[in-house]
Amino acid sequence: MAVSEQTAAYTVASKIISNVNQVIVGKDKQIKLLMVALLVGGHVLLEDVPGTGKTKTARALAQSLDLKFKRVQFTIDLLPSDLTGIHYFDRSADQFVFREGPIFTNILLADEINRATARTQSSLLECMEEKQVTVDGETRLLPPPFLVIATQNPIESQGTFSLPEAQLDRFLMMLSMEYPTHEESIEILKRFATSDPLTTLSAVATPDELLSMQKEAAEVYVADCVYDYATSIVEATRTSQEVRIGASPRALLALVSAAKALALLSGRTFVTPDDIRELAVPVLAHRLSMHASGTISRDGGIQTHHDHAASVISSILEQVACPTEDFSNR
Repeated sequence: MAVSEQTAAYTVASKIISNVNQVIVGKDKQIKLLMVALLVGGHVLLEDVPGTGKTKTARALAQSLDLKFKRVQFTIDLLPSDLTGIHYFDRSADQFVFREGPIFTNILLADEINRATARTQSSLLECMEEKQVTVDGETRLLPPPFLVIATQNPIESQGTFSLPEAQLDRFLMMLSMEYPTHEESIEILKRFATSDPLTTLSAVATPDELLSMQKEAAEVYVADCVYDYATSIVEATRTSQEVRIGASPRALLALVSAAKALALLSGRTFVTPDDIRELAVPVLAHRLSMHASGTISRDGGIQTHHDHAASVISSILEQVACPTEDFSNR
């Protein structure tokens, strides 16, 4: 990869992140990781309480790239056909015609995904993995780039259906938006005092530029010692006594692919162990099946399933030897 090409990709990514920051306050890490997902072609599960900016973040990202955006409110009566589309009989044409569902977009916000039944949740599997939809035996490709950003409330459980492991494994990473700090809350009040900046947000990059950046991210160099480091971390999840089912080969591929994209966003043409470490919890924690959930943490609080998995991965990162060789492709 030429240095000039890499610099151009880094510049475009920086403009996108800065543009989203005009709307969203104090979420630099989350926005950067959403960009990682876009560059990898992965999907993101945002888990947090209502009102933390999940929808605005997704909309701002779509507008910054001039991408099509659709939001679907998942409910218990939502049908798979409500997402994928249906064939209906057009009397004027005297034939069946396919009407596309909201899945035919670039960025799909699946709001409160865990409120839909397992049948509807599973209708997303083909879309997320193969970027295509099959309706009545006919397969249609989804427009690239395609990103699913799903949200769920970790507190409210009434009327919800837990995502099955197969569904969770389709998400590249799981993120939390988190509450803003005191200073960030004041900045939010000032920014939205007279109008919503999202209404005037303009695009700073094109879909073609994003697709080009995706190709460049795939070409980022990974040294053998970094491959070994990532593999050792994933294998350690399979031998941990606290983990019932460890991370899969798909999880390992996702971890390395995300690290390549993160390296590109950091202005590098090669992956470092720090890239792997930064992404280990967001990429791996939601994929682990733990022996126990709702356990008591050291400070006396209740650990959620994800918190438990995250703490195990953090411990693994402390135990697995970090390589110190030259990671560049010089």
